[in-house]
Amino acid sequence: MFEKLSAVESRYEQIGVELTRPETVSDNELFRKLMKEHSELTPIVEKYRQYRSALDTLNESEQLLSDGNLDKDFKELVEQELIDAKENIAIYTDELKILLLPKDPNDDKNVIVEIRGGAGGEEAALFAGSLFRMYTMYAESKHWNVDITNENATELGGYKEVSFMIEGAGAYSRFKYESGVHRVQRVPDTETQGRIHTSTVTVAVLPEADEVEFELNPADLKIDTFRSSGAGGQHINKTSSAIRVTHIPTGTVVECQDERSQFKNKDKALKVLRARLYDAEKAKHDEAIASDRRSQVGTGDRSERIRTYNFPQGRVTDHRIGLTLYKLDSVMNGDIDEIVDSLTTYYRAEALKAEEENV
Repeated sequence: MFEKLSAVESRYEQIGVELTRPETVSDNELFRKLMKEHSELTPIVEKYRQYRSALDTLNESEQLLSDGNLDKDFKELVEQELIDAKENIAIYTDELKILLLPKDPNDDKNVIVEIRGGAGGEEAALFAGSLFRMYTMYAESKHWNVDITNENATELGGYKEVSFMIEGAGAYSRFKYESGVHRVQRVPDTETQGRIHTSTVTVAVLPEADEVEFELNPADLKIDTFRSSGAGGQHINKTSSAIRVTHIPTGTVVECQDERSQFKNKDKALKVLRARLYDAEKAKHDEAIASDRRSQVGTGDRSERIRTYNFPQGRVTDHRIGLTLYKLDSVMNGDIDEIVDSLTTYYRAEALKAEEENV
C-alpha cells in the first residue's frame, strides 16, 4: 500500500509542476483534465503526509525515550506524544485504505431521479410528492440545479410519477443509495378515523450517461409528439410539445412534457433514455463479473424496502444499516446528510472488507 501511496504523491507533485507550464495553461482540455486528477489525488496525498508526520513523531519519541536521562515531566510528555502518534497512525492507515479503494466512475456525474407511487393509492402519490420535495430541498442546500423532466400529478397535489435531473458535482455520489422502496406510515388527510396507513413509493437513481458512453442509434428510436396535460387531463398548452421516445430494441419508453419547447422536451427525454439504457447495461455487466458477490449488495435493488418514514413516532429508519433517527421533520425538509454519510461509510467499509478478502 505504501509503495502505491509514494507513487500517488509523485504523480501529484508532477501534476503540480505541469499545471504551472504555459503550454498546459493554454490547452483548456489538458488543463481541465489535470486539475480534475489533481483534485482527486489531493485528499489521498494530504492524508499520506499526515501519516508520515505521525510516523516521524513516533520515531522521534522512541529515540528520546531510549535516552535514560530525561526528567520526569519531559518523559511523561514524550510518552503521551508516543501514544497519540500510535493512535493517529492506526486511524490514518484505515482512512488511507478507504481512500485507495477504486472510485465509482459515476460519482461526479449529474443524476436522474425517478419517483413513482406504489402501494397505497392517493396516499402513495402524496408521499411521492413529499419525497420529491425532500430531494429538491436537499439539492438546493448543495446549490445544485433541479430540472423536472416529466411529471404526472394528481388532483390532490401528489405524483403518480415524477422524474427530474439534479445537476451538480458529486450529485450521484450523494443520491446513489436512494434507489429502492421507501415506506411511509402516517394518518392520511383523507382518513376520518385517525388510522395509520402504510404506503410505498419506489425511487430509481440513474447517473447521467454522456453521449460518448452510450450512443443512441437514431434508427432504434420512435419519436412521437402529443399535447402536454396536467392533473385531471387539463391541457397545459394547445401545441404538441410533449415528446414520447421509444427505444425499439428494448421497448423502453420515456415521456417528457415539462417544457413548452418540443426541442427541449426531446433533449431531456433522450438524456433520460440514455441514462436508463446505460444503467441497464451497467447492471448486466456488474452481474456478469461479480454474480457471486456484488460490492453494492442491497444498494440498487428497486424492489427492496430500504427505508421507513414513521410520522406518528417522528422517526426514519434505514433498514440496510439499522440507522434510526428521531428527526423526521428535518429529514423531510431535506436534511439527509447524516443518512447519506452513514450509508457511504457503511458501503465503503463493505468494499474494503471485500477487497481484503480477495487479496
